[in-house]
Amino acid sequence: MGYINDINSLKLDVLREIGNIGAGNAATSLSKLLNKKIDMKVPDVQIVTFDEMMEMAGGADNIVAGVFLRIEGDIPGSMFFILPLEQATTFVQDMIGDTSVDLATPPYDELSISALQELGNILSGSYLSSLSDFTQLSLYPSVPALAIDMVGAIVTYGLVELSQVSDYAIVINTELNEEDTSLSNTVNGHFFLLPDPDSFTPLFQSLGVKDGD
Repeated sequence: MGYINDINSLKLDVLREIGNIGAGNAATSLSKLLNKKIDMKVPDVQIVTFDEMMEMAGGADNIVAGVFLRIEGDIPGSMFFILPLEQATTFVQDMIGDTSVDLATPPYDELSISALQELGNILSGSYLSSLSDFTQLSLYPSVPALAIDMVGAIVTYGLVELSQVSDYAIVINTELNEEDTSLSNTVNGHFFLLPDPDSFTPLFQSLGVKDGD
């Protein structure tokens, strides 16, 4: 995959900056939703293989909350947002005001699933909007699919279902926390952005980063 060799720190810095703008928009939406000040940032962006991607999410057998969507338009691809189950549970408890919610034990109530779906919508939508604004490209996200399952099962479903042929993912790490609280309350999630192979070149060209830069 020759295009992977062209993804250097400059290009990842561009994606990180876009991610931080999207994070700011997401934080504003979440603050209104939760009626409390939420801070969100993207500390780093990496390029990893699928195996490394699953390890970053705790390993293929780790149970997580995952949102998957397909990106159509000028730069087709796929996106996953994955949260550790404990942190997803805490976030849902805050969103619906019910500390008895336990996502570790199915069946899950409809309100909790809706809250988690809304979280995924806000976060993925904010990032894609920022990416679209910066690139001036048309991006059309599909309706997100939500799953609470093993990382390997979630990722494999998305890739097989959509005949994904790439071998790499762009990882956009995220940190969410309430202001005036300790870092121990930080929610750490991962966006996995998987542009289709032919999407890498137009993506970076649209960002003003030429091949070889």
